[in-house]
Amino acid sequence: METKTLLNLSSRIAARGSILVFFIMAFEVMIMISPFAFFFYSVFNPVLHWLGSSPATSWLTTFFLPHMILPPTGFLKAIRIIGSALFLIGAVTFTICALQIYLGKILKWGIADKGLYRIIRHPQYLALGIWGIGMSILWPRFLVLASLSLMLILYYFLAKNEEWRMLTLFGDSYQRYMDRTGMFLPRKLEAPFSAPLGIFQSNAMKYAAIIVCLPVLVIGSGVVLRQVTLSSLPYQAKNNVTLVSILPEDDVLASKAIDQLFAAGNADKLQLFKSDRDYLGYVMPPDYVMQGMIANTGDEFHLHKQDHTFALIADWVMNPFEHLRRSPSAQMAAMRGVDPRMARRHHCPLGVNDQKLACESCPYKRIIFLEADGMNGHLSKEQLLSLDVVRVPVGFIDINTQTGEIINAMKVERATAWKDVPTPSI
Repeated sequence: METKTLLNLSSRIAARGSILVFFIMAFEVMIMISPFAFFFYSVFNPVLHWLGSSPATSWLTTFFLPHMILPPTGFLKAIRIIGSALFLIGAVTFTICALQIYLGKILKWGIADKGLYRIIRHPQYLALGIWGIGMSILWPRFLVLASLSLMLILYYFLAKNEEWRMLTLFGDSYQRYMDRTGMFLPRKLEAPFSAPLGIFQSNAMKYAAIIVCLPVLVIGSGVVLRQVTLSSLPYQAKNNVTLVSILPEDDVLASKAIDQLFAAGNADKLQLFKSDRDYLGYVMPPDYVMQGMIANTGDEFHLHKQDHTFALIADWVMNPFEHLRRSPSAQMAAMRGVDPRMARRHHCPLGVNDQKLACESCPYKRIIFLEADGMNGHLSKEQLLSLDVVRVPVGFIDINTQTGEIINAMKVERATAWKDVPTPSI
């Protein structure tokens, strides 16, 4: 009896520990834009660097969906919307089910078989999984997928352990409850998913298959989505420079910029480039809110130093695409009831305050350049975002895409606004 009690306690501790690990990984983005960012990274960043030190694990720190670039296709936009929806649905459902369980224990209601528990035995764990999938889309680091896989496996076994304990406590009444409900989905929906496990003759083989197949399915989905993302990006390449636009509406301007970049008269302003290196340039509005993730271009884009963390988090979840278009000044103006267009114009990093010029159609674009290294010879545009290529910020230019005039050309430190923390590249 003591051995079984110890095993039960160990399984609960392992499962609770897995959810703690997952939420540390998944909620990194929320801590990242808070004033506590560097306290967090003083502990977490060494783990990221340790993972990044070996080719066998460095892929875990990379991203598999667009986070910094607005999704360029309808499919990727749908995935991003689904991420926000699953995050909210999972969080609300988990809270409701948790209240039902703990109130039931306090008030001694017996078997929880009301609400969602009428058709599913473990809706709380299902909600946790939905919440986790949503978070994995919102902060799409492979490390989040790996920790999600671990959490799902441990909670499956915790659910099996709880059912064994419920059968011990309630006997036939719980068995009848099991016979009319599904484990994580209604019985009819769950049957097709559990059918393949019927080929295994023993529970040990079935459990081994779950442990192996679940991470392959979850992480494999991330690999597929990364390939879809990289093949969807609009690249503009010339000489040893490849440009990719942050916003889809800037694709045409990126095409103009790549031609004008090497035009006569600009050579003396392009001391950022070395002929034997390849460069990836991100084309964006000069006040693009997340440019600090690419390079340290100024304090205004150090989101962890701003005092509006919760507003940014809410905007990130509730406005999947507009939060990428909204500048820091426009974000603050919206919070304070000021016309965002006026605020954006008056806080333009380029000092352009032309009333006839709308920010949405502004010809001025900022291009942040990263030097790529990691393979022998020059890299193709597809290789620039490969997992084994190191990309280091070197500088940025502000260019008028209509006239080709470069009005700023500045070098930057070889780090982002978050120093050496691995940040999204897509």
